[in-house]
Amino acid sequence: MNPLTREEAMDLLDSAPVAHIGVVSEGLPYVSPMSFVVVGDKVAFRTVPGKRLEALRENPSVCVEAAKFDPASGEWASVIVRGKASEIGDTPLRTEVVSELLGKYREALGSPLGRGGLQPLTGLPHVVVIEIEEITGMASGSGFSRQTRPGRL
Repeated sequence: MNPLTREEAMDLLDSAPVAHIGVVSEGLPYVSPMSFVVVGDKVAFRTVPGKRLEALRENPSVCVEAAKFDPASGEWASVIVRGKASEIGDTPLRTEVVSELLGKYREALGSPLGRGGLQPLTGLPHVVVIEIEEITGMASGSGFSRQTRPGRL
């Protein structure tokens, strides 16, 4: 495996369509997928009340993972972020996060004027940001043959 530079890790994170967030809920690990954006040195997402939000409020230390995988070659890269999560209220950052989310997922959400439009975002009242305290990344290395590279096992 080969380590990614900070710049490569940030690029991978920024381009990933989905990430997974790990939280601690009632003393146990809990991982869930999330749509997200990178805004400066923060990972941001919207969510509804539930186990993930309750866990973030109880313990703001989180871990976020995003990856890419090429099924043809078996090559992969993964990035892990550690940081503290917090909800943000009605601030310019909140407006920026929502705008960035709409931009990133516009194709998946469809036209705001069409049927279904941007409704998936209207039911997500909580905006959470994670300050990136640490970011690391790894990629599959050249030490694997095509038959033994991760994803091919």
